[in-house]
Amino acid sequence: MEKNGDPRLYHLLDELQISYDYYAHPPAPTIEEAIKYWKDLDATHCKNLFFRNHKGNRHYLVILDHRQDLNIRDLEQRLKQGKLTFASPKRMMKYLGIEPGSVSPLALINDHERHVHVFLDDNLKHSKTISFHPCINTASIVIRYEAFMKFLQHLGNGFEYVRMYD
Repeated sequence: MEKNGDPRLYHLLDELQISYDYYAHPPAPTIEEAIKYWKDLDATHCKNLFFRNHKGNRHYLVILDHRQDLNIRDLEQRLKQGKLTFASPKRMMKYLGIEPGSVSPLALINDHERHVHVFLDDNLKHSKTISFHPCINTASIVIRYEAFMKFLQHLGNGFEYVRMYD
């Protein structure tokens, strides 16, 4: 089966011996749209938000369960990174190599300078499996949480856990 997305991603997953389940679906640029295609997938489906700091010299990928609401002002307090705003499509392309609607930590394969810092909601540690778009919003992949951590550690981007909500 031909897979949507960047072939380099699938090559890296195979190289790291990370197994995954691949699910093609129509474009799903929002959580509301993606939920239609996730209903039969047994995984923690993630909301992935790409931010920049007020100076525009730092960028952050925030990952949390898609069912959680997020108050940006509260997030700013928790992350202690100053004022945050959503990064522009131009910045998204520059640092992650993806279009809006396809934000995913799997796109960190395109961050060769390891510029983007990742904040993971602490509650994700309890997930058995986790799902993301594979750098394009016409598919989802499900991988074991431990395998995702192996992937993240291999890439070398800084990351940390944060309690996103009480």
